[in-house]
Amino acid sequence: MTETLSPLPESSLSGKTALVTGSSRGIGADTARYLAQAGANVVINYRNKAPRAEKLGTELRELGVQVLVVGADLTDQASVQAMFDEVQRTFGGLDILVLNASGGMESGMAEDYALQLNRDAQVRVLETALPLLGEGSRVVFVTSHQAHFIRTTPTMPEYEPVALSKRAGEDALRERIPALTERGVEFVVVSGDMIEGTITATLLERANPGAISARREDAGRLYNVAEFAAEVALAAHEPVPADHTRLIGDTSSFAAE
Repeated sequence: MTETLSPLPESSLSGKTALVTGSSRGIGADTARYLAQAGANVVINYRNKAPRAEKLGTELRELGVQVLVVGADLTDQASVQAMFDEVQRTFGGLDILVLNASGGMESGMAEDYALQLNRDAQVRVLETALPLLGEGSRVVFVTSHQAHFIRTTPTMPEYEPVALSKRAGEDALRERIPALTERGVEFVVVSGDMIEGTITATLLERANPGAISARREDAGRLYNVAEFAAEVALAAHEPVPADHTRLIGDTSSFAAE
């Protein structure tokens, strides 16, 4: 079991249920781990890495919380609906929804796959989850500075389609803030720089050797997976900023809108 402890106070999420999309590995897995360490029951979502997701589920159950491991393709409405039906049967509702899953740099996908996953699927997941989200619940959308600031600060060409699609997803979700607020559902965006050790960073480095080290030099330092996941977990619990945005790490090289 990991030595890294949750940044959240002990038992601060006891009795709550959290779903983290794309949580079989990386930032999603560590976020789920931190939420469980704080007492939350956790839904681990994966697309095609069932054994890895089940292993994490076994680990988190040892903390004394309930864990549901459920596969779903977020670009498929029937799959998403089936996931939330299972969440409702198991827990009756949902208190925290972390929209962590993203992609678009994978090979062999449809040309508009980045938009399908990073915009359309994010909205679909939120809308399908809404009946389960009661007053006082929280939605957290995870993004990158490269996407959040894409309108004012160019990013590396290899990442631009993903950045544009993630910003489109952020915008589409932000449009729903008034309706969410009416229901008593809170919404916050967590944006971080390139994260050391993620699939995206690995693919970017492969496409553009030296890209990550150059970004690290420019930023002073880059967060690793566990460090950034801790910030995502905090965003699920701490008060939401007035602008619904938590910017993690240095942003001096990004121009504000």
